[in-house]
Amino acid sequence: MLKKLDWYIIRKFLGTTFFILAVIMALAVIFDISERIDDFVEREAPMSAIITDYYFNFVFYYSNLFSGLIIFFAVIFFTSKLASDTEIVAILTGGISFIRLLYPYFIAATFLTVGSWYMNHYVLPHANKNRLAFEETYIRNKLNHTKMHSHITLNDSVRIYFERYSLANNMGNHFSLEKWDQNTLVYKVNANTFLWDTTKTKWTLRNYQERWFNGLEEKMETGFQKDTTLDIHPSEFKKRNSIVSTMGPTELNEFIESEREAGSNDIILYELEKHQRTSYPFSAYILTLIGVVIGSRKVRGGTGLHLATGVGLCLVYILLIKVMTVMATNAGMNPAFAVWVPNLVFMVLGYYLYTKAQK
Repeated sequence: MLKKLDWYIIRKFLGTTFFILAVIMALAVIFDISERIDDFVEREAPMSAIITDYYFNFVFYYSNLFSGLIIFFAVIFFTSKLASDTEIVAILTGGISFIRLLYPYFIAATFLTVGSWYMNHYVLPHANKNRLAFEETYIRNKLNHTKMHSHITLNDSVRIYFERYSLANNMGNHFSLEKWDQNTLVYKVNANTFLWDTTKTKWTLRNYQERWFNGLEEKMETGFQKDTTLDIHPSEFKKRNSIVSTMGPTELNEFIESEREAGSNDIILYELEKHQRTSYPFSAYILTLIGVVIGSRKVRGGTGLHLATGVGLCLVYILLIKVMTVMATNAGMNPAFAVWVPNLVFMVLGYYLYTKAQK
């Protein structure tokens, strides 16, 4: 049964969190408008689309993305105020243990964590579809970049590789295609250049070399130009990695499996997106514990010192996220493990600080 003290802390927790969130999002929208206004005017974006398709979903996306850090600052801020007003001392000297003091904090954190988890998995994918569609139409430049060092499995027997492919002119270089019969290589073609012929709607190889293998026998031919029947369209190369943020749980899992079968180089990024949808909301528990422990101490410097400490810890937390992302994408670390490492490190830190907290 919750007592008045519990409801008091829960109201303070949630009230402060949503107040800080509202202020930050209002500032974010103002700054974004000042940056995007020229694009809106130049591309004649409708006001209704700007509000409903872009900024409505913009607020949903970024408020949920930074919810853990906002919760952290909210807890530190209002707990520090309680400590400065000697309310924490009064609560503890009144016979309430420190662990009992944490109950209402974790009740509120549970409400926010569950809400953030549900948003990440079921609400934001739909919201991101509208936001990203608006950005493609009225903000972003036409997708125009280069894919590098791509391995693609077309089916069980055909694999292709290219060193570089430009989406601007549908042309690439250092192309190779291999055909396998189970574990035996039976055909291979290399080409210095490959391009998409929009007239024939076919891929064309230039300066190519073909090789056929039959046991120890080998046949080779070379030529200047050759059309192919590759079952892949240039549009497959034009997908932004952000497309995974528009997928629900089932769709995302199916997409990851299809990309894994195709030998996509971006599979790690998709795995990171999948696991971050759970790890980020869970961080609210850990940051709440650390925030209470830091804020509950009445120290010289008061709220300012507590907030400065919070900023330092936030920087460390963000750095850990970045380092683990690099480790997963470049060093082969398991994506599921990589996204949880920052939480695990701060969980240990939180427990250590808790053992040193006021009793």
